[in-house]
Amino acid sequence: MDEKGQLILDRPLTAETPGRVQIIVLFQKPTDEAEEDPDDTLVAEVKKASLRRSLQQAKAGQTR
Repeated sequence: MDEKGQLILDRPLTAETPGRVQIIVLFQKPTDEAEEDPDDTLVAEVKKASLRRSLQQAKAGQTR
């Protein structure tokens, strides 16, 4: 995000057709550069949440 609050993308979005998008913005807490990359932590947390959700669905008999 720049000083004016405008979003800056690391790379262009790829989509089948142009149109409006919804964006989820996650703000990082200031960290030391020596700490691990927060993007890696986020990916790990998403994977854990997905696994938890899949396990709950399997226990409830909600499989495909």
